Amino acid sequence: MAKRTAAKRKNQAAEGGIGPRQPCPCGSGKRYKACHGGSAADVMVIRPFEGLAAEPELIALREFVPSATAALPLAETGARPVTVATVLPMAAAALVRTDGAAFIGLQVQTRTGDISGDLARALRWAQTAEPGNALSVAPAAAEGETLRLQDLLVPDARLEVELHADFSWWIPADAEQTGDVALSLERANAAIMPTEPVVAEGVHAAYWVDAGDKAHVRWVRPEQEERLLAALARLAVRGEHDLGEGSRYAGSFRAHGLLVPVWDVDREQHSKEWAQPAAALGERLTSALASLDEEPLSEAERRSRDGLRGRQVTLR
Repeated sequence: MAKRTAAKRKNQAAEGGIGPRQPCPCGSGKRYKACHGGSAADVMVIRPFEGLAAEPELIALREFVPSATAALPLAETGARPVTVATVLPMAAAALVRTDGAAFIGLQVQTRTGDISGDLARALRWAQTAEPGNALSVAPAAAEGETLRLQDLLVPDARLEVELHADFSWWIPADAEQTGDVALSLERANAAIMPTEPVVAEGVHAAYWVDAGDKAHVRWVRPEQEERLLAALARLAVRGEHDLGEGSRYAGSFRAHGLLVPVWDVDREQHSKEWAQPAAALGERLTSALASLDEEPLSEAERRSRDGLRGRQVTLR
């Protein structure tokens, strides 16, 4: 009995608290047991981009930004520049265009439970591949290899994200759109939801999204989940956790170890109109986070936190 209990605890620790019948966090749609939880050697890394200042932007580009690119801040001087992209033709892991521009894709099926490692190996491939080649899935790690994005990028550098109205950047300007790439381009363009960054001092990885029947602001926050929920609860009790008139706090969703709060906003207002309210909310959050070290949550704030924890939203 003691051995079985110890083994059970070991499995729970390896799984990071994910139940075997729960959806796998990699986004495959499979149960954890049938996906990354099926092998003791392939443990799911819940927060794969931890330690990088670019963590919130990487999560936003992987989870909900449709068409965007950003030059990667490579730590190695003189290495071939590589651009990270939301999605590449045929959902490739990496490609080198015929003009020599190298890309890795974020919205891809993962090979392992550590997307940071998968992306790092795809990045290495992109730095040496010949123009015109594409990589369908990240290479398998060599035995004993532990390479991750954290080893290849400048840790305190943020991403300068460029959003695109379509996916025409897939193909060099002088190249002809033919075959599977042209078909993939057409389908990808048709699926784009209008998305704009919310740009303001102190605001990072926040995006306005027009979902058709309503618009949202989605903001990937870098704080630990429970601490962020506590700060939001403190603001909610004061009625200060929204973006002002024309907005409503809708809930949040988890993505790669971080929490992404979501606000419903007035579709008639331009995305730029939410920049100042977002900056003001960011300041209120900073103050609320700091106050948690000196003043524990009140009973009303604890009830508010529990309510916020249950307000989970689903992306579509």
